Amino acid sequence: MRSLTFSLLLFLAFPVSSTFAADKLATDTAQRVTMPREYRLDGVVEAINQSTVSAQTSGQVVEILVDVDDFVEQGETIIRLKDTEQRARLEQAEADLKAADAVLQEASRDYERTREIFQRKLVAQSAMDKATANLKASKARQQAAVAALNQAREQLEYTRIRAPYAGIVTERMIEIGETASPGQQLISGISVDQLRVSVDVPQSLIPAIRQQPDVRIILPDGRSVEATKATIFPFADAASATFKVRLKLPDQIPGLFPGMLVKTRFQIGQMEELLIPTAAVVYRSEVTAVYVVDAEQRITLRHIQTGQKRGDDRIAVLSGLEEGERVALDPIRAGSLLKLQLKGSGNE
Repeated sequence: MRSLTFSLLLFLAFPVSSTFAADKLATDTAQRVTMPREYRLDGVVEAINQSTVSAQTSGQVVEILVDVDDFVEQGETIIRLKDTEQRARLEQAEADLKAADAVLQEASRDYERTREIFQRKLVAQSAMDKATANLKASKARQQAAVAALNQAREQLEYTRIRAPYAGIVTERMIEIGETASPGQQLISGISVDQLRVSVDVPQSLIPAIRQQPDVRIILPDGRSVEATKATIFPFADAASATFKVRLKLPDQIPGLFPGMLVKTRFQIGQMEELLIPTAAVVYRSEVTAVYVVDAEQRITLRHIQTGQKRGDDRIAVLSGLEEGERVALDPIRAGSLLKLQLKGSGNE
C-alpha cells in the first residue's frame, strides 16, 4: 500500500510529456454549475394517527379478535364485551317508546275532539287548555323515550370495540374474562397509511427553511420523496438549540414504517459547484484522483477532493481541479497511456 501511494505521489510530482498522444481518449470538461444549497439531517418516521382505544361502557371481555402486529381495517370489531345488560336496557327503551307513542296518539285524538267541541263553544276554555297541556306533555314523553332508545342503542354499540382507522395493533392491555370499565385503556394501534418525519433542526437554519420550505426525504431504499407539508414548532429546545420540524409524507409509501430512520434534505439556497463525471474519478487506497488531459494531450494524475454526488453520473469537486480542465472518462486506458508517457520520458 505504501509503495502504491508513493508511486501515485510520484505521478503527482512529475507531470510528464511524451510523444504518446491521448487525442483518442474520451474526455469531459469540468463545469461550474449552480446547484441548490442543501443541508442534510437525520429524521425519525412517525405515525400521524396513533392512539389507545378505551372502553366507553362496562362489561366483561368475552372475545378479543386481534393481537399485537395484526392489521385491522377501519371500523372492524377488535374486542367484544358481554352485552346482556345493554340489550335489556335496549328492550326496555323500545317498550317505553311504544308506550309513549300510544299515549301520544290518545292525547292527539283527545285534543282534536276537545278542539272541535270548543270551536262550537260547548266546553269551557279550561278543558281546551287541559287537552293542549296533555298533548304537549305526551309529545315530551315521546321525545324522551326516543332519546332513551338512542342512548340504549349507543350503549349496546359500545360493547363492540371497533378500530377507529386502518392500522396495526401495537399493544393490548386487557385479557378475556376481565371486566372493562368506562375510560379503561384496552388496545393501542398506529396507522401506516399517513406518516410523517420528525427532525431536530439547528436554529441557524430555521429562517431559511421558513422562507423556502423545500424538503425531500431520502428513504432507506434510496428513493426520495418530497414532503407535502413542513410544520415548524414555534419554540426551541433550550438544551440543544434546535427546533422540532414535522414533515408530512405522501400517503401509503410501501416499505416505510414508524420508528425507521431516514435522511432529510433541506434546500436553504443556491451555490456554485464544480462538477465532473463520476466515471472519471479514481480511488486508490487513500488517494482520490482524476486523469487530467491538457491542451498538448499530455496526461497527468491529479489528486482531488470530492464532495457530494449530484444525480447518477456527476460528482462535485471541492479542490484540485479548475473549471474548463478536461478529465479522462476511461481511467484504465488513461493509466496505461500515462505509463507509456513515463517510459518515454524516463521517469519510470
